[in-house]
Order: sequence, then C-alpha cells, then structure tokens
Amino acid sequence: MANVPDALEAVLRRADALLNRLEAVLPQPLTPPDWDAAVAFRYRKRGASARLEPVKHLSTIRLADLKEVEPQKDRLLRNTRQFVQGQPANNVLLTGARGTGKSSLIKACLNEFAGQGLRLIEVDKGDLVDLPDLADLVVDRPERFVIFCDDLSFDEGEAGYKALKSMLDGSVAAATDNLLIYATSNRRHLLPEQMKDNLASTYSERDGNVEVHPGEAVEEKISLSERFGLWISFYSFSQQEYLAIVAQWLTHFGLDAARIEAARQPALVWALERGSRSGRVAYQFARDLAGQGAAAGVAADGASASARDGDAPEGLDHV
Repeated sequence: MANVPDALEAVLRRADALLNRLEAVLPQPLTPPDWDAAVAFRYRKRGASARLEPVKHLSTIRLADLKEVEPQKDRLLRNTRQFVQGQPANNVLLTGARGTGKSSLIKACLNEFAGQGLRLIEVDKGDLVDLPDLADLVVDRPERFVIFCDDLSFDEGEAGYKALKSMLDGSVAAATDNLLIYATSNRRHLLPEQMKDNLASTYSERDGNVEVHPGEAVEEKISLSERFGLWISFYSFSQQEYLAIVAQWLTHFGLDAARIEAARQPALVWALERGSRSGRVAYQFARDLAGQGAAAGVAADGASASARDGDAPEGLDHV
C-alpha cells in the first residue's frame, strides 16, 4: 500500500505531460493583448497558438517626410481621417512601382492619427485565414483598427485569398465598423494572370478539357482587388522627382544646402547602379551619405584631439 501514492503521482505526471502535448496541437482561442502597450501590433501564429505582439520600436516616419506622392497622400489621409472620426471609409489597396512609399504612407498615417485612437495590426499573407478571429477580438473596442497586409499577392489556391475576399465583402456577418484593411502590392490584380486566360477557350489534347466559360475564370482573378473600395496607384519617379526626394532625406539627416547640391551627381550614379529611381533608393543613398559625413566628422574630431595631445596623425608633421 505504501507504493500507491507513488504510483498515483506517476500517473498524474504522465497525465499532465499528455495534456501539455494536447494543448500544443489543439487550437487555442486568441486572447486580447494589453491594448495600452503599443499603437501597433503584429499577429504571430506558431502552430495552433496565436497572439498579438506589441510593436515596441515603431517607425517614426511622418507624412511630411514623404515627397512627390502628394495626390496619393491626400487620398489616404482623407480616408483615414474619415475612419478615425467614425465616418464611412473604404478598405484601401495601394499598388504600383516598388519603393515608392506605399507602406511608408500607411505607417505615417498611423503616426498622424494614433493620438486619435487609430491602431494598426500587421498580418502576414499566410495568416489571413484568421481575419474573422481578429475582427471578433476588436469588435467591442473603442479604438479604430487598420489591418495592414504588406506586399500582398497570391498564387492559385492559397487559403488566404478566399478569407480576405470574404472579409472585404461577401461574408454573411456584417462588416465591423471599427476595422479596415489596408494592403500594398506591386500589382493591381492580386492573382497571377496568364495569356491563356485571354483565349476564347483552351483545349488540351491530353485530357480533352475545355474551359467553357473562360471569362468567368478571369473575373475570379480580378474580383479580389475590386472589393477594395479605394485604389491608390503609385508610379515610378522621374529623375527630377528622385532628386527632390534625395534632397528631402538629406535635409532630414541635417546636411546643408551646399552638400545637398553637391550630392546630385552621386545620387544619380547610386540610382543607376541600383537600376531604380525609387524613394527607397533615395533614402538609402541619403543614409549612406549622411553616415559618411558623420564618420568623417568623428575622424576629424579624433585627429584634432590627437594633435592637441601631441600625437600628430600619420603623415603630418608637428607645427
């Protein structure tokens, strides 16, 4: 009888281990985060568990930092302002050339309206199937939420495509008033289109299959983007626009007018090497040039201090 408690304890330990393994594979309900911890959150899913993680180091980009996209900025700003004020607003698809400020504009809008209750939840494409759970999580919150999907596009048969399509417009459930979806993509139609889609019909000698209604297949491929109420298009920058963006970022990093003027030619060479005159390339050039200036200043200060201490820099004689 003395061994009964030990045997019972062993059984309980095994049962506890089994329950832990079951919890790891069974779906877990999404629990609310500390909404006061941040104004932006990332949706993270690991196996059967999912959570909203607060973004601790938020991008500081402001609307004033974004140049040469004034029409696009005005349209997104107007739609977001309507949303924050509780007025009707649209889901937004931002499409066009890479590096032209699509994602940056959404982040800048968050910084503009965070003080008025705007919050952002970033969701990866593979996790879009969980959009209904996110909608249920925020439906009773006083804040206004934007679901942010960056660089969105789908391949044939991806599960997230149907979930997003239903969430935008088509679910039996009413749309949540305090939730919008902002997505960016390099192409307007989010599913790949093929030349065969434009044929009246396609015949396969191998299996004899014919697409009887090819127009309906095409309609399916463009139906997702049409469910976004607002389309905002971005275009490649001209040389003049690119240089204006370079000047903006160099000013942001504290360079004076003379150095900004001298940087025009190096900026063009930088863009030529990268094969793009995008806003992203302009920002990367400005960071590089500003970093060189800062490093040169540190080196000069070190050389001056060394000379004052009696150790002249290499190659220089004492005065």
